[in-house]
Order: sequence, then C-alpha cells, then structure tokens
Amino acid sequence: MSSVYIHIPFCKQACHYCDFHFSTSLKKKDALISALVQELYLRKNELKGTVETIYFGGGTPSLLSASELKRLIDEVYKNFEVSKTPEITLEANPDDIVSTRAQSKSIFEAYRSVGINRLSIGVQSFFEEDLKLMNRAHNAKEAEQCISVAKKYFDNISIDLIYGIPQMSPVRWLDNVKKALAFEIPHLSCYALTVEPKTALENFIKKGIVPPVEDEVAQLHHKLLIETTEAAGYENYEFSNFGLPGWHSRNNMAYWQGKPYLGIGPSAHSYNGDSRSWNIANNSVYINSIEKGVLPVERETLSNNDKYNEYVMTRLRTSKGISIQEISEVYGEKYTQYLLSTAKEHINEGLLQEDENHLRVTKKGKFLSDGIASHLFMLNA
Repeated sequence: MSSVYIHIPFCKQACHYCDFHFSTSLKKKDALISALVQELYLRKNELKGTVETIYFGGGTPSLLSASELKRLIDEVYKNFEVSKTPEITLEANPDDIVSTRAQSKSIFEAYRSVGINRLSIGVQSFFEEDLKLMNRAHNAKEAEQCISVAKKYFDNISIDLIYGIPQMSPVRWLDNVKKALAFEIPHLSCYALTVEPKTALENFIKKGIVPPVEDEVAQLHHKLLIETTEAAGYENYEFSNFGLPGWHSRNNMAYWQGKPYLGIGPSAHSYNGDSRSWNIANNSVYINSIEKGVLPVERETLSNNDKYNEYVMTRLRTSKGISIQEISEVYGEKYTQYLLSTAKEHINEGLLQEDENHLRVTKKGKFLSDGIASHLFMLNA
C-alpha cells in the first residue's frame, strides 16, 4: 500500500496560526498545476505497490476547479497503479463551496464526478470569535451550511476543529464538539492550537494583543474531547483523529503505520521506508525547476536509529500502540530491551501500559504521548 499527497500552495488569506507553505496570490496557479502534472511523471518510478489513497492538502485545495482536480487525478492514474477503490480526499474550506445553495450543489456534484469520495472540511470552530482570532476566511454560518449540503452528496466527511484557543472556555469547546457530533458525520480531526515561530499569532502574543496559549487549558479540552467522542461511539484511533467504526481515514492510518507516500508540490514531503525527501518551499523556484525536468528535492537517508525512533513516535500516537514483537523482529534485542527498560518509568507513573505484547499510552498519558515517545528514542546506537 502507498499514498500520493498533492500540496496545493494557495490560500485566500493567511490564518494567524499557520506556518505551512502557501501563497495568497493565484497568479502562478496554472503554471503550478502544470508543474504538479510534470512532477507526477518525473517521479512515476518512486512508489512501489498499489496507490490506495490520494490526498489533496494545502494550502486550500478547494480553490482549484473540479476540472483542475480531475487533471491531477488522471495523472496519478496514468503514472501509478491505483487501487480499484482508492480513498481520494479533498481538503475544503467552507467559504469556497457555499456561496449559494445552487452553486454548492453543482460543486459537490462536480467533485464526485471527478473521483473525490472524501471531504475534509476546515471548520476549526463554530464560533465567530474563534474564527476571527484565527483570521479564517469563513464564518460560522458558512461552516454549518457547508456541512449540511455536503452530507447530501458525501457519506465520508471529516471536519477539522482546533482546541486550546486563547479565551476558549471548556463550555465553548464542548459546544463545538457537540455541534460537530450533531451533524452525524463519521470522522473528526481535532488539533491543539500551537504557536509557531514567525506567525502572526506569535507576534500578537508577544505584543499582548492575544493572551498566551496555555497547555493546561489544551489538556483539559483534550480530556473533554476524549470523553465526549467516546460516549458518542467514536474511536480515537490516532491522537488527533476520531472515527466511527469503519470510518477511519485510510490516508491517516497509512501515515501512522509507516507506509510509503509520495509528496507532490512545493514543500511536500515523501517517505519510502529508507529515506525522506522534501521539495523546496518556493513556488517560483519549484515551477522553474520542474519545467527544466529537474526535481527541486532534498533527500535524507535514515539510519537504523532514525527508523526505530520514527516507529516509536508514529505508533505511540495510535490506539494499537507499539508492537514489542515487531520491534524485536525488525530492530533486534538491543532495541527491544532499551524500549522496555526506558518505558518502565512511564508505566510506573500510569502513563504507559503493557498488554498483549504492546505498549500503549493510557488515558492519563495520552496528551503527553509525543513527550513520552521522545523519551523512548534511541539517541546512540
């Protein structure tokens, strides 16, 4: 199994918290799409196995027309062996697809006609004060309207929500989650707001315009999220992802299970099990390089330590956890004993548990899973 990720580096406006690569100018959109097509061709021999998922991320992929998306999907089929039932996801912002009800209908029908079968809608919050603080392009009414119309055309829908927002009370966060659940969509992706360097949010906090983000608040929000979704029948199959049984994202699971993926577009990352690579995060340089037939990519070969650490980090975020047997079979006795001895401290603190030959974070340790994972890393072989 393998995946193709296509990065669309355009947005209407910059969200205050975002440090992803994007441009608010669409002047190079046509040239960029042609470059994406060419990169798919240039890298057609890099993926082994059947492509099970195609994911349009960004940026804002819903700024592309259905015909532009079709051109890219067709190119994936042209250059790779694609599953007969692939998961094809489009990240979409509510304001791009709810201008009018009639237009929404035609957009959703067009998405389906070109092969899109899963929508990931960037709601972030159902409250105006949160959306304004984050500088989102849509409003709360558009978020609700988008989901309502989308449900008529798609069964497989996910929405993004952000918690830990300054001045977001536990009550408001719970209202956010309950409103999402009331739409009876099968999947939620929920992320803690982080203050990234050189973002507008960091600048506002430094100047005292916005209160600082507090880890304690985010941890409380996460606890409420776990309790509420669990009561509604959702499975927290990965730290940030919640799905009803049978509706887990195949793209997300491929990533957390260490499956190979090919990242297409400026700033996109790729992984094949032995190395990582990443494209340059500059639209003009990316386009010019691809037009010359040269991949603007840097590569890093992973050491055995790197692979072990990657395994620990990704698996510990999932509900299945770390397979001790797999560590033993793949990395050997030295790594197995190191893992078990290092894990004892967290087991004694009730943050990790060992059962069925797996190490998993407990409910108490779930919010701390990334920190626990880093403590389990092998720093010197």
